[in-house]
Amino acid sequence: MEDIYKTIEGTSEGLYKEKGSKFIARAYHVENEEEIKAVLLKLRKEFYDARHHCYAWRIDVRAEKTRSNDDGEPSGSAGKPILNQLFSFELYDVLLVVIRYFGGTKLGVSGLINAYKTASREALENANIVEKEIRDLYQVDFEYPMMNSVMRIIKEDNLTIVGQHFDNHCTIELALRLSTINKSTNRLSKIHGVKLKKL
Repeated sequence: MEDIYKTIEGTSEGLYKEKGSKFIARAYHVENEEEIKAVLLKLRKEFYDARHHCYAWRIDVRAEKTRSNDDGEPSGSAGKPILNQLFSFELYDVLLVVIRYFGGTKLGVSGLINAYKTASREALENANIVEKEIRDLYQVDFEYPMMNSVMRIIKEDNLTIVGQHFDNHCTIELALRLSTINKSTNRLSKIHGVKLKKL
């Protein structure tokens, strides 16, 4: 299974103007719905005088959760074009918000679709897009005498340690890549006395 996905680092911005209306796009790296709610709340305070706060997000590369919101614009004219940009850039764990200041002239549905799409695309083009690995966390428990055997496998398989506690009884937390989990867990579980637990 493919275990690499694309996301963005930090935040980025885009801007589109049409007939006096201003569309300010902001892209954010987010990992859950709580973070999304916090960002939306912050933007509503920052741009309290804007007419619309339209947005879309796509999180969780495995469960594929998405949502879009037109925030009072005609149905399908804002949220969907924003979401489609996340799909065309193949991004996960991203919230894309477009704030509109109305300029007095109506743009029509096709004009709105173009405006929200263009502002969104500019924000993503300005973003720092990075590749990340899909990983699972495992806890490895063992007695101190097994330390060398366990550490050898961690070194040979190039595993990432995210936490550790060493005493007579040792615990290591590992972030394992999806594509190599079976190989590494099989090797570790063959060491007598090692216990593996998925977190």
